[in-house]
Amino acid sequence: MRPDIHPAYGPVVYQDRSSGDAFLTRSTETSSDTIEWTDGNTYPLIRVDMTAYSHPFWTGAARVLDSAGQVEKFRRRYGGRGAR
Repeated sequence: MRPDIHPAYGPVVYQDRSSGDAFLTRSTETSSDTIEWTDGNTYPLIRVDMTAYSHPFWTGAARVLDSAGQVEKFRRRYGGRGAR
């Protein structure tokens, strides 16, 4: 890698706005907001709208589409038209 062209890569805390859950990771993203983490150190805090803590797919609150109901609706509407 060429020196002095890459952004600083360091520890950052991401916090989910809806659930309040947070996790520590590394990133090139920075913020003026800070948070004191459980290890006693202060890290930049980045608030995000959605993480795995609040995403419907990961929390099990995802909506299941009723494909069988759609098929029956189609058959009721168009079922007898093409029969030979």
